[in-house]
Amino acid sequence: MIKRSTGLYEEFTRKGGEAVRATHYCAGCGHGIILKLIGEAMADLGIQDDAVFVGPVGCATFCYYYFDCGHISAPHGRASAVATGVSRVLPDKPVIAYQGDGDLGAIGFNNAFQAANRGDNFALFFVNNSIFAMTGGQMAPTTLEGQVTTTTPYGRDTVKAGHPLKVCEVFETLEAPVFIERVSVADTKRIMQARKAIRKALQIQKEKKGFAFVEILSPCPNNMREDPVRAAEAFTEAMERTYPLGNFRDRSDAAAPLPKGVPARTEAELVGGGKESVAMRADPAFKERRFKFSGFGGQGILSLGLVVAEAAASEGRFVSWMPSYGPEQRGGSASCSVRVGGKEIGSPTIDDPDVLVAMNQPALERFAPAVADGGTVIYDSSIKADMRFPDGVRAVPFPASSIANENGVPKAGNTAFLGAMAGLGLLPFGDGSIRAALAESMSSRPSLVEPNMRVFEAAKRWVSDNPRG
Repeated sequence: MIKRSTGLYEEFTRKGGEAVRATHYCAGCGHGIILKLIGEAMADLGIQDDAVFVGPVGCATFCYYYFDCGHISAPHGRASAVATGVSRVLPDKPVIAYQGDGDLGAIGFNNAFQAANRGDNFALFFVNNSIFAMTGGQMAPTTLEGQVTTTTPYGRDTVKAGHPLKVCEVFETLEAPVFIERVSVADTKRIMQARKAIRKALQIQKEKKGFAFVEILSPCPNNMREDPVRAAEAFTEAMERTYPLGNFRDRSDAAAPLPKGVPARTEAELVGGGKESVAMRADPAFKERRFKFSGFGGQGILSLGLVVAEAAASEGRFVSWMPSYGPEQRGGSASCSVRVGGKEIGSPTIDDPDVLVAMNQPALERFAPAVADGGTVIYDSSIKADMRFPDGVRAVPFPASSIANENGVPKAGNTAFLGAMAGLGLLPFGDGSIRAALAESMSSRPSLVEPNMRVFEAAKRWVSDNPRG
């Protein structure tokens, strides 16, 4: 009896709307077989509708075309890290991560290793074809000794490039993993063994018993420059000498379901950091505001952005906050972008802010030319602004440093800018929300709250007393 693939879509709708019934994999590639085994297991175990599949970068990056379940695409090497986050935020959902040998063994190895060491609650399927297959056939950490690749034309030299990475053997040294097995999809007998291991890993996920790891040896005829049958035979002969098949650990019968740890949270709770918070509300009439705060590290740039973001969130607005800074703890360039909207925010990046706060000259020169028409630039009046501002942009020199010094808090220039924005009517929420967010930002140092409130009010007064700046 020929069984229809379950867990997969009936047709695979590609980018552009084209629907096909074939995957994008090369003839003889093992990825298609592996995806079918995972899909069937999800459906048979009854976890398909709840499962979250974390896809990789590499030959399997288009998994979302095929699996009929929840899906997240991870950056290169980070599928294990993303799966960790999903498993903690959604502890009741079966989580599956899928990575190739370049993706997991190279750039992402520490992500996978640390997830295994913690025993994070997801299944990790590791596809090993001993090469960077998608990007041209370069040597991977799993490339065999003496194997010819585009970057090792004379074969892998273990003196220069080290020995092949044996991930199952490395993970076996860790205490936390519940299940570790290496299988292959090079022929029918091996596919049946792989089917059993994949189902066991997903059963462990269904029962929430911890970290399950399956390494799957998969031929790559295209890079081996062989027909599919010969490639599978040669692959089996060569690979299994270095990567013997078998089960390395199975504690699934004795393992108890893990405690749930971090409970699932609402969007409002996540924005509010777990505190009691106001639910986000859609407001189509609200015009999105885009803020850019910039200066030197140590000037409180990121904190200023967080206060604005927290104040907006407390009034039910949709918010994003994205920092940017160099490796220096103090003195390097720092900036952050804050979006405040009446609907969900698609991207935290900002190219054309409505409001720019510049606390030093490099920040002013870098970001002022991009301020949107009708926007406002506020900069410390001690800066020599020898530049032309864009047409339609209001420029406001403001003595933030002087106001902070006069009120006995020299480091509160960022708070002075907060007061200036409030005084200029640039913040789309009430003073009460601003003060509450400012006080919350200093909750670990209560003695700073009152002096900063003093600076905030002094800045507002200055704006009122100097309407022309």
